[in-house]
Amino acid sequence: MPARIAYVSTYPPRRCGIATFTRDLAAFAGPHEVVALEHVGEVARHPVEVHHRVRRDVVGDYAKAARSLSNCGVNVVSIQHEYGIWGADDGVRVLDFVAALELPAVATLHTVLRHPSERQRRILSALVRSVTSTVVMSRSAAELLADTYDVGDSRIEIIPHGVPDLHLTEPGTAKAALGLADRRVLLSFGLLGPGKGYELAIDAIPAIVASAPDVCYVVLGATHPELLRHEGEAYRERLIARAAELGVADHLRFVDRFVGMAELGRWLQAADLFITPYPNLEQIVSGTLTYAMAAGRAVVSTPYAYALELLARGRGVIVPPGSPSALATAVVEILNDPALLGEIGRRAWEHTRPMIWPRVGAAYATLFEQAARAPFASMHLRTEREVIRA
Repeated sequence: MPARIAYVSTYPPRRCGIATFTRDLAAFAGPHEVVALEHVGEVARHPVEVHHRVRRDVVGDYAKAARSLSNCGVNVVSIQHEYGIWGADDGVRVLDFVAALELPAVATLHTVLRHPSERQRRILSALVRSVTSTVVMSRSAAELLADTYDVGDSRIEIIPHGVPDLHLTEPGTAKAALGLADRRVLLSFGLLGPGKGYELAIDAIPAIVASAPDVCYVVLGATHPELLRHEGEAYRERLIARAAELGVADHLRFVDRFVGMAELGRWLQAADLFITPYPNLEQIVSGTLTYAMAAGRAVVSTPYAYALELLARGRGVIVPPGSPSALATAVVEILNDPALLGEIGRRAWEHTRPMIWPRVGAAYATLFEQAARAPFASMHLRTEREVIRA
């Protein structure tokens, strides 16, 4: 029998990239159940596979959920890690959970900071050294983990971010249904927030429009729930005001909703070019970038760590950070050269063939089986955990 996995993560209907990642991975990696990480007071109608819930800021929930998995027929626990989804400062509650586990665990790291605080470094190091295997999604993340986080001979695996198996199509076939039949479409998508660098892209639009007056820049996605909770739609309104101030409001289209995979696929296939203008150059993974490449779209990006790796060898174009003029120049050059536009997109699409979800799920399933068969010893984190808290 294949190993039965318990995924510990945010999970739909939570609107979060890690939640979506976990749902997609679980669908392709074998029998499973889910421990959903939630905010206190959050009321969500989870799918039937969610058997346990952990309230982010309720200390006792972590050990309780970990111990309960021993009686559920679970063989391996898959821990999705990003500092912000776990409770307390820098997500230190993940160590409470691991310390109470009586099962082997595999950690998937969605963030590996190049310049962590000492506390962040120690938390991640403790997590990695306490699990059977740790998965990162790029070579640069694996190298950084080994060089910066004191993880000794911990087992590190590189399994790429999964992508949907999208056909390589011409953008024109999808544009009409979206009201963009006569436009060349630039696209960015994801939960809206200041960390995405949309200001840079909007500031580049006037120079792009001067050369390509039929351009429409589509920003697809709902405002991040945490940002929405604290300031409503103020950030989106600032972006809209900036476009109006620059005189390019008619060349900007916000699609203010969280879209499912089918609709996202249509937007990706309608795009001529994809932009990831992220200001955080330490970003070690980007699901939006991998999805755009899987659709065969040419990408122009700032030089964050993940983009440098995935867009190498002509699979995309890197521009300097913080430069609207450089971004505009790159976009115009590619848009005005259909052969180049098509070639970059084809290379991107071919590079993502090993990354489609059935293959990524199979790689995880193999790793989970290995973890289930490995000798297991209880984790001894309590002393170190207390040191970290101090």
